[in-house]
Amino acid sequence: MTRNLRRTSRMAGDGRREANAATVLRTVLDHGPVARGAVARLSGLSPAAVSRQATDLTRLGLLRELPELAGGGGVGRPQIPVDLHIGASGGPVAGGVHLGVPSSTFALVDLRGQVLAQRTYTHDGIAPDRLPGAVARELRAFLDAGTKGRPLLGVGAAVGGWVDPAEGVVVRHQALGWRRRPLAAELARGLGGRTVRLDNHARSIAQSEILFGRPAARRSLVHLFIGNVVDAAVGLAGVVHQGPGAAAGDVAHLPVPDSTVPCPCGRSGCLEATASNTALGLTAVRRGIVPEPDTSLVVDAAAAGDRRADRLLRERARAVGRAVALLLDVLNPDLVVVTEQSSVIEPEYLEEIRGAAIDLSHVCDDPERIVSPHAGPATLPVAAGTVLLNPLFRRPLQTVGELLAPEGDA
Repeated sequence: MTRNLRRTSRMAGDGRREANAATVLRTVLDHGPVARGAVARLSGLSPAAVSRQATDLTRLGLLRELPELAGGGGVGRPQIPVDLHIGASGGPVAGGVHLGVPSSTFALVDLRGQVLAQRTYTHDGIAPDRLPGAVARELRAFLDAGTKGRPLLGVGAAVGGWVDPAEGVVVRHQALGWRRRPLAAELARGLGGRTVRLDNHARSIAQSEILFGRPAARRSLVHLFIGNVVDAAVGLAGVVHQGPGAAAGDVAHLPVPDSTVPCPCGRSGCLEATASNTALGLTAVRRGIVPEPDTSLVVDAAAAGDRRADRLLRERARAVGRAVALLLDVLNPDLVVVTEQSSVIEPEYLEEIRGAAIDLSHVCDDPERIVSPHAGPATLPVAAGTVLLNPLFRRPLQTVGELLAPEGDA
């Protein structure tokens, strides 16, 4: 009985220590560089608890002291600010890979979600069953060349479709024809046993907004992803909803008001059939705007002054805005984040999305809460890195030990 009480007490103590460490790390993320006394005031923890956790986090390489920024001239001992271990001092980094249909994006991301290195790997033409191995080989070479002595915590992977992050499995990816694909394990094998964590890209972007983006995202947000795959994610109180089987977020067949585009499901007006990159590209080819169905070519043509390309992108933006209105009316979040290529690059298309949403929504009269992702064109690599970094910020002491254990044991 006494032994069980001691064990319970130790577990509770470890839980408090982990929670305090997470609070300190998140406070430094939000306010750093910052003195430990300020961390105590901002977090509500005692100065002693902050000192203990800052020491632990510094020992683990997640924080660093900045004596050159210590204030002088006051009464008493100057307080040395602490910050996340980033920059030229060689702090830890996360690898990231977003697996798309025609290409994938590789990245190295620091603890603030800043992209340090990035590369696009075009794999159009590689058979879907061979794709994980090919991506892993290219990614491993990218990581080996880019880390330059920095500790690599592991790799976050983001992909469209139905993804079960707990199992590391792509349950269903329509465009690639994947069913129950153990993608995390396949990538890990190709990366020499490195830790790989996997999630759906819409949820990953939502989580990156919560971790690194606007403060409103931590209250509630809806994220809508418009690419070759169309899906969504919902976040409440800093947690992205997964639902049973991690199946939440399938909005491909959300009806778009006024759309009559036929969908392979047999209905018409579905969001993916109306507004996906695939749909946009095919329409652009049919109208003679571009020679091949590539959304980037349409965006480039519009930027070069092609009015037909501009008109097509505005049509899509209004269709996306009508879908946003439905999500606003159902969920009424503090923030709606829309990842759509043209509006991420050119604010005029975001205004088209906002206008269509406000015209149709019954609850939203403040278009400023409809935004593009905070990371702009780097959204996908930052989101992929966040798949790995989010658990680190929630449970830093446990997670960093798990991530660096294979390297330390070697």
